[in-house]
Amino acid sequence: MKSPLEVVLVEDDPSFLRVMEFSLKKEGFAVTSFPDGEAAFPYLLNNKATLFITDLAMPRVGGMELLRRLAGQGSQATPIVITAYGTVETAVEAMKLGAFDYLTKPFSPEELVLVVHQALKMRSLVSENQSLKEQLAEKFRPENFVGTSAAMQAVIAWIAKASGSSANALITGESGTGKELVARALHFHSPRASGPFVAINCAAIPENLLEAELFGFVRGAFTGALRDREGKFEEADGGTLFLDEIAELPTEMQAKLLRVLEDKKVTRLGGKGEAVVDFRLVASTNRRLEKLISEKTFREDLYYRLNVLTVELPPLRARREDVPALVSHFFKKFGAPGLRLSSETWPVLQSYPFPGNVRELENVCEQLTVFRRSDEVGISELPEKIRNYRPQKSGLYFDPPEEGLDLEELEKELIRFALDKFGGNQTKAARYLGISRPTLIYRLEKYGLSKEQ
Repeated sequence: MKSPLEVVLVEDDPSFLRVMEFSLKKEGFAVTSFPDGEAAFPYLLNNKATLFITDLAMPRVGGMELLRRLAGQGSQATPIVITAYGTVETAVEAMKLGAFDYLTKPFSPEELVLVVHQALKMRSLVSENQSLKEQLAEKFRPENFVGTSAAMQAVIAWIAKASGSSANALITGESGTGKELVARALHFHSPRASGPFVAINCAAIPENLLEAELFGFVRGAFTGALRDREGKFEEADGGTLFLDEIAELPTEMQAKLLRVLEDKKVTRLGGKGEAVVDFRLVASTNRRLEKLISEKTFREDLYYRLNVLTVELPPLRARREDVPALVSHFFKKFGAPGLRLSSETWPVLQSYPFPGNVRELENVCEQLTVFRRSDEVGISELPEKIRNYRPQKSGLYFDPPEEGLDLEELEKELIRFALDKFGGNQTKAARYLGISRPTLIYRLEKYGLSKEQ
């Protein structure tokens, strides 16, 4: 049988105390009583009482002093304070010390029971919220990211380092590579993990509504503004604001975002006062911001505000060795942990380039679990676009001269081109050329190119 919830009463008036005891016991609560804060303090400090109700005015140690003593001591009991008429200001001060609510004397048994049930409901919501946050933190642990490829391990290492900072972060990569997952991992393992994670897709909100969404508005600011509403900047205060697809932000809004990042202040639409905000900005894009800057569609000064901590997520085709682990993960996710691909099916699946990246692979795995005929997936069960995919042989991008070619000179030019394309980044250049980085370094030394680059 479940034990009754315990309520501790701290009250120096014996007759008033008996009335409260009777009312709470009638509701099925276990009640422990003390005549003042001095007597109640050690019990509340060491006992797992659900909540306690204390009068503010008592001899020796009153309710306010009791709250001060318990503050920061780890007591799990939720306080409710009792105050006499005319001392409501003191009760409000008590609430700043953690009291859930206050009751003004005289109050009825029904009022007492109602406040106790409201406090218990709030405790339950807070506990549930904390549990969900812990589950999210566990879910987005960098170690839980699926993939053992060098490219994925580099991303995981970046998350581990960047999560300890409050600096702005920019996540780039093709659609479907998991940019929001990385943003959430940054938040839930940062010093701001207890604060909110607020996400907004800049491409999904019409331009005329975006400013109201970000800055909020006051009642009457425009047609349909029937009440005050805080925007995403204020909502993210103390936490992280994730702006997905930031390249789609209109240039006028880019300037306003830059001002918020510089001043840490926002003014709601139609409002006059400024609100101070403190959030970490994490942005993502699947476009090359440098190219947009050259085209005058993205502000260079905003780019440098965003580009403090940067990571580029690799496309799935650049980490094909992670496909088996991802397939296994998705089969478990969709309730088919015993499902497997036949030996003939694996090469077909892994040769497909997955232009939709991990998101596309996830959709394929969900489809396979729904329409599976047995525990082994054959080639015929793969989507038609994957079954019929044939890698295209790339042709030459130039007409070879009639007199012939110098193969070594051609190879040198290709290496120079790849290094120029990626700003001297040897890892990316090697991946572009279809060779390993050690092979590229060997050829740089062989042709004496390392000194030229």
